[in-house]
Amino acid sequence: MNKVAIVGIGYTSFRSTSQDVSYREMIFEAAKKCYEDAGGVHPQSIDAFVASSEDFMEGVSIADEYVPDQLGAVLKPVQSIAGDSMQGIASAMMQIQTGEMDLVAASAFSKASNVLNPNNVVSYACDPIYVRPLDENPNIIAGMEMNRYLYETGTTREQCAEVVVKNKYNGLFNPSAVYGAKIELEDVLYAHEIFSPLSELDVSQDADGAIVLLLASENKAHKYTQNPIWIKGMGWATDTPNLDYREKGWGDAFYATLAAQKAYSMAGINAPYKEIDFAEIDDTFSYKELQHIEALNICGRGEAGSLFKQGFFSKEGEFPVNVSGGNLGVGYLHEANGLQKFMEVVLQLRGEAGKRQLNKVKTGLAFAWRGIPTATGIVAVLSNDG
Repeated sequence: MNKVAIVGIGYTSFRSTSQDVSYREMIFEAAKKCYEDAGGVHPQSIDAFVASSEDFMEGVSIADEYVPDQLGAVLKPVQSIAGDSMQGIASAMMQIQTGEMDLVAASAFSKASNVLNPNNVVSYACDPIYVRPLDENPNIIAGMEMNRYLYETGTTREQCAEVVVKNKYNGLFNPSAVYGAKIELEDVLYAHEIFSPLSELDVSQDADGAIVLLLASENKAHKYTQNPIWIKGMGWATDTPNLDYREKGWGDAFYATLAAQKAYSMAGINAPYKEIDFAEIDDTFSYKELQHIEALNICGRGEAGSLFKQGFFSKEGEFPVNVSGGNLGVGYLHEANGLQKFMEVVLQLRGEAGKRQLNKVKTGLAFAWRGIPTATGIVAVLSNDG
């Protein structure tokens, strides 16, 4: 298949609220930076555009009608993906691999501060027969899943709390992170419990922001950048969203395992913990980082907690995870979560991650989960070695 590279990135600052700008203005800022990063490419030179958005979160229907102007995509093909933005990256990649396009831009944003009752939006996506009528905060699903994960794997509550401490601390070194902080283990364990056993510090908080990435074919990549980052493999999968029909039960992230198998096969990865240098992995809830690490075959089931305690996944460890701060440190960007993780891997591979830069990294992994109530995971393996 035709090789595809990332040749431009642009993003706004991430904030807990952004009342001074509209989501269109945020996307325009990110797009402008992206095109400048790609050598000043004019948007009319771009063959197609992909926008990842969810009508419910934007408060308007057919949201893709509002995409073209701020991306410079007027009279150009625009595809709207009602899913995580890393699924949008996959769509852009496949468009280039057809051989019909050389440049495709992918965008996503979060304007969560505009949503008055976000939990109601998520609840509406839950099962209408068995879950929605309970009229409970949908995050109770995460609490129940965490209980099952701890029970099945022997992972401890303290090990999950350590994830929060690490990621919020990492966020202090990321200028884009909204929720970076230096906290202690006891701060997490004794914080107000909201979805047992999850405390309020175990749950990532909403953030606003926009991200635009530019993808190019192998033939055109070096025209726009001297340091293209290549997509080696991508995979995505969806397990059943019905809580009573999950094939692997509640303790596994089976969607992550399926997606990883596809991405590793495409990238020729046999031992991810040896062949991949670092990862940006969904940590919407603290336990999810450990559960996803295991599901992605970075370590065995039930091993992530103990390895974490040994520093294996710290910035200085053998396999750094979420050096950016993850969702817990950066903030929860809704459909833009995947692009944030993908972009962070690109920055590391380009050597442009600032104070959080890792040494001599060549291959990175990005993983996004679309969040409750879905069971959808997307994996990307990226490399600076063409």
